[in-house]
This record gives sequence, C-alpha cells and structure tokens, in this order.
Amino acid sequence: MGTRAGLRGSRSGLFHEFARILGEGRPRVVLLENVHGLLSSHSGRDFEIVVRTLAELGYAVGWRVLNSKNFGVPQSRQRVYIVGCYRDPRGPSQILFEPECGPWNSAPNGSDEAESLSPFKRIIRVASGERPVVQGMAYCLYATSARHTGTDWSRTYVTYPQKGAVRRLTPTECEGIMGFPIGWTISDALDEKVSDVDSLRYHALGNAVTPPVAEWIAGRISNYLLHSDTSTSAISMANEPLVACV
Repeated sequence: MGTRAGLRGSRSGLFHEFARILGEGRPRVVLLENVHGLLSSHSGRDFEIVVRTLAELGYAVGWRVLNSKNFGVPQSRQRVYIVGCYRDPRGPSQILFEPECGPWNSAPNGSDEAESLSPFKRIIRVASGERPVVQGMAYCLYATSARHTGTDWSRTYVTYPQKGAVRRLTPTECEGIMGFPIGWTISDALDEKVSDVDSLRYHALGNAVTPPVAEWIAGRISNYLLHSDTSTSAISMANEPLVACV
C-alpha cells in the first residue's frame, strides 16, 4: 500500500505497452481490472488516460465498480472493471449492467455452529470446544507476505478470547475467502529451495480476481459476442481476436 505511483509505476505503467499491442490487434472487446483507487489516482488523471487511450483506438468505454461480497464471496473487495467494445457504443452497458438482481449470497459456514457476535463478526464453536472469533465478512486481501502487519492483517484476523491469542488468516483460509478451491495456490512446480511458500501464496491471492466475479463478466462478454450485431465490417473480421484482458 502506501504512496500510489499509478500509471507512473513500473507495474501499472505496462498499460502503455498493453495499449500498443491493443492497437495492433483491435479485438472486439477489451477488459481491464484494477483497484477502485484508479478512479481517483493523481486526481483522476490516470483514469482519464486509460479512457482517452481506449477511445482513441476506436473503443466505446464503460466502467463499473464491483464488490466481490455481492457475488457470494465472504470478502469486501472492490475493483473497477473497464470494458471497451470496438466501434460499438452500446456494448459496454450490455456487458457491465443488468436489469435483474443476481442470486448471490454469502456461503454458509458449514457444519460448525456459528453464533453472531455482531453484524461483522461471528463466534465459531468447533469440535475442540474452542470459540474463535472470526470476521463474518473479511476486509480486502492485499498482495502481502506472511510477515505483513499492515492494513489487511490488522483488520482481518482470528482471535481466541479464552487463550488471549490472535492470528492472521492462513493461505488456505484466504483461498476460501477469495472463492478459490482449497489448495489452489499449492504448486508442485515450486522449487524446494523456496523457503517462504506462504508469502508466495499470499501474494498470488492478493493479486487475484475472485472467480465468481470473473465468471460473471466472462458470461456477459460471451453473451454479447454471441448476440451482438456483427454485420458491420468493423467488427466482423474473422481473423481478428475477440477479447483482450489485463
């Protein structure tokens, strides 16, 4: 966290290279995802650059901030999703906005008995008789290491009042909070010399897009590509790529 470099940073600055490649390929749909702070980065100038660049390449642009907690994920994780449709001003709204409400809800706790402590925390009574207090809705997980003691660690944790102990979430617990299958970030390809596998898992999860949100947007894009009017020559070139994501 800390000071945000925005598009001037070494990572987000790759947008300019992405835009160059996008200009050569001109796919029908382009999808970008970033933290919602992009909207205010450098007083909105960074977001202006993104929108203007896409528009200059011939894309109609729309954006929406989506929170993973509204897609059945037990984590408040806001991200801005930017969609560009090549020479189709109606496309972004067809993809990003829907007239109906979704069926999403937070997943049940499972077989363990849960007692509500507050709207944000629950007491879980487990087989051992312990009564740990957990967040009912986790705060946003960042790409941090196992030794991190910043924002996400201080706000999303498990406490054991009877023991007077507190701990951060494990990588496996973070997988569930992100909506990934348990063990998803464990890889046999990791070098045996890697001493801090947990840090790599925390980083991977903090950088990831929650699968339910990605699935929802992918379905909307697929429906758009299947049903949009492809009669105009601008978007009916058979050899052109369909979607570019970053």
